[in-house]
Amino acid sequence: MIDKSYIEGIASQYCATEHPDYYIVEVAVHPGNRIIVELGARGGVSIDACVALSKHIEGQLDREAEDFELEVGSAGLTAPFKVLRQYTDAIGEEVEVLRKGGIKEKGVLSDATAEAITLTVVRKVRPEGQKRKIEVEEALPIPMDEVLQTKRVLKF
Repeated sequence: MIDKSYIEGIASQYCATEHPDYYIVEVAVHPGNRIIVELGARGGVSIDACVALSKHIEGQLDREAEDFELEVGSAGLTAPFKVLRQYTDAIGEEVEVLRKGGIKEKGVLSDATAEAITLTVVRKVRPEGQKRKIEVEEALPIPMDEVLQTKRVLKF
């Protein structure tokens, strides 16, 4: 079976030299040597870059020694985030976070570190002595160990 870390090395080196704004989101090697490489980038991933990386990886492997199937693509726009760089690229965008305990939070991602993310959420609160609720923006820090999944919110 083809080694996952070998594929990660080839893909990372290629991205660093040919497309520095691209990064590896995930590399998976499934039974039967089915290799899947997911790329990410702030502005999206072009098909041409996926084709070029696919050809580069294929050129580094020997089909005579071991047959394989290779798929190189973009980490889907609606797919959950998998690496920190996806969080940092999404700063300023609206996201939905599923926390432990099934709690969903929706807001604008304002900060992301390896330890925590911060969402700017809008809450409706009733000021003391008022009849109507007003909308108030608040920063909501969420530790990364509480985050089960984060996805972009798409608006059409």
